Amino acid sequence: MTAIHIAIRDKTYPAKSHLQPPHRAIADLNFTVSDNEFVCLVGPSGCGKTTLLNLIAGLDEHYEGEIELGKRHKTPRIGYVFQNPRLLPWHTVRENIELATDRPLPSGLLDSLLDAMQLTSAQHAYPEHLSLGMSRRVSIIRAFAIDPDILLMDEPFVSLDAPTARQVRELLLQLWGQRPHTVLFVTHDLREAIALADRLVFLSAPPMRVVDQIPVTIDRKQRNDEKAIEAFRERLLNHHPAIKQLL
Repeated sequence: MTAIHIAIRDKTYPAKSHLQPPHRAIADLNFTVSDNEFVCLVGPSGCGKTTLLNLIAGLDEHYEGEIELGKRHKTPRIGYVFQNPRLLPWHTVRENIELATDRPLPSGLLDSLLDAMQLTSAQHAYPEHLSLGMSRRVSIIRAFAIDPDILLMDEPFVSLDAPTARQVRELLLQLWGQRPHTVLFVTHDLREAIALADRLVFLSAPPMRVVDQIPVTIDRKQRNDEKAIEAFRERLLNHHPAIKQLL
């Protein structure tokens, strides 16, 4: 089943002044995402990836085209993990997660999510006492807790050191394996994308369009093997040289 169908003919931002032209961010962007598929969007910084997620989330409705969302619920539920964790500083970890839902969370569900992300011992801590990696894990739980039809993730591991980013990626995949959802994950890190995705969608500089779509054929059991990731990356770049300029 198709979870997301995107056919955006045009997304243009108006000129900020009479000295500047309008900025066309997206033009003729077309692709689909299957139910429970994990897709990474890869493209250069500033190409419009965040703009696209905002359009899918309904945070920006000013565009020409169509975005169709499959749904398991009456109204599509969209979880959004931003680059900034955006935790409320006057609420504890547990409270920040509970506030994201429009209904009481079963305590067993929340406890299992906290356990999966190794945050049980920090559930009553306030954000000021959390590391950045911990805060990002809280934001991931908050998005999963609403039982979303679609999970949007906008470079959620940016600025983390390599060991912490690897740990949080592994925890994310563990949680996703337990509770599969359709995921659109934005990154400019090709190794990270290969470690996570079922399929890579490569996007151009503005106006953004799809350059290529490539399935990741590494078995998920090998996704922690840096040599396997690097070998796939080298094969991909050798067979698709146009992708190099997008990284």
